[in-house]
Amino acid sequence: MAAVELILLQRVEKLGQMGDMVRVKPGYARNYLLPQRKAIRANKDNLAKFEAQRAQLEAQNIKRREEAERVAERVGGLSVVVIRQAGESGSLYGSVSSRDIADACTAAGLTINRSQVVLEHPIKSLGLTAVRVVLHPEVSIPVTVNVARSPEEAEKQARGEAIGGEAAEEEVSLEELLETEVPTETEA
Repeated sequence: MAAVELILLQRVEKLGQMGDMVRVKPGYARNYLLPQRKAIRANKDNLAKFEAQRAQLEAQNIKRREEAERVAERVGGLSVVVIRQAGESGSLYGSVSSRDIADACTAAGLTINRSQVVLEHPIKSLGLTAVRVVLHPEVSIPVTVNVARSPEEAEKQARGEAIGGEAAEEEVSLEELLETEVPTETEA
């Protein structure tokens, strides 16, 4: 299949900056870039129209970027708690998705949608995980997602206490107590 030539209307990660002419596969253009209004087809009419509106588009982009930077400064270091059921080993029954993180961020005061949350892989275990939230194509902030079984456990994890380690220490100490008590009972 032949590649499709497009003019980018905004920065697209791993593709290019605003105004760049890029060649992409037809499906990527048809299903993502064109419907999201991130690009237009590269032909004479569109190129002339883009050049005529370039200054206005760049001004709008700068304004949106500055707003996103102000929001990023205001909510820098945001940490959200997601409560989930998990097994004894700390693995979740299911996973935490971008929708769950977006809902938790909205509850914490940062209104975003799930497409702005960038997850490298689904979160499938308890603990703290750093996730990137894209406020603007040029501005992103890190958000710490605290996945726990209960709010009390989330507080302990936030303080840096090991949840699974404490349970293991308690089991070891109980085993030691039983071992020390057993010989005394057989001797008596």
